[in-house]
Amino acid sequence: MKFSCGTRFAFLILFLFAAQSVHVYAGSFHKDVQIHWGDGRGKVHDRDGKLLSLSLDKSSGSGFQSNQEFLYGKAEVQMKLVPGNSAGTVTTFYLKSPGTTWDEIDFEFLGNLSGHPITLHTNVYTQGSGDKEQQFHLWFDPTVNFHTYCITWNPQRIIFTVDGIPIREFKNSESIGVPFPKNQPMRQYASLWEAEHWATRGGLEKTDWSKAPFTAFYRNYNVEGCVWANGKSSCPANSPWFTQKLNLDEEKKMKWAQSKYMVYNYCTDKRRFPRGVPAVCT
Repeated sequence: MKFSCGTRFAFLILFLFAAQSVHVYAGSFHKDVQIHWGDGRGKVHDRDGKLLSLSLDKSSGSGFQSNQEFLYGKAEVQMKLVPGNSAGTVTTFYLKSPGTTWDEIDFEFLGNLSGHPITLHTNVYTQGSGDKEQQFHLWFDPTVNFHTYCITWNPQRIIFTVDGIPIREFKNSESIGVPFPKNQPMRQYASLWEAEHWATRGGLEKTDWSKAPFTAFYRNYNVEGCVWANGKSSCPANSPWFTQKLNLDEEKKMKWAQSKYMVYNYCTDKRRFPRGVPAVCT
């Protein structure tokens, strides 16, 4: 069967429209997110919406959220964290659903005193229950330059990567009774806020407000996901992230990151779990 140029063009337009109805290729803080709290402390700095900052002072922090919800997806951004004495501050990039039995996938950066490493805190919540923390001191200073942080969430697993290196994989283990986030659509969020009661050395180091305002920068925000609309999500299985898993080289890189830079793993915390580690760890 032959098609005229006009017919082929029409099919191309329909194809592109259908693809965009399923995926979101973000990339503009102007178009794809809203700064939903902070009273002016969150700012987009350029015309194209590529660079955004969040600030914290003694009165308030700030944050932004995606305009759309997703049921599975890949969320990526480059961040440069608060420099100097950032004790008591928390800078985040995460996915979360609403309600009291929410799902959540976290990147949280816990500030520290000057000269001490910032802690990258990861966690996965399902139906309002977390307690699956893994923490890292990264192989670079995340306050000096921008680095890329990515959450890949598909039906089989959640993968956390830093500059393309996997640092954590949380697999779907429903077969052994471990809940997995699969039913609740989530928005992407980011924030900079004060948590001096726990963020730095369990709350021993307090926020030095003479250093305020504290500022973190985000750029090259990108979300490719399955948009939740009208009570359903249409998600084609041919998207690479939808079936993504770690290959042998990526597994080696993750073992390297965990062996050298992980500073806390709930799976090895026998004091916290004296009756045995959670089933997902076995």
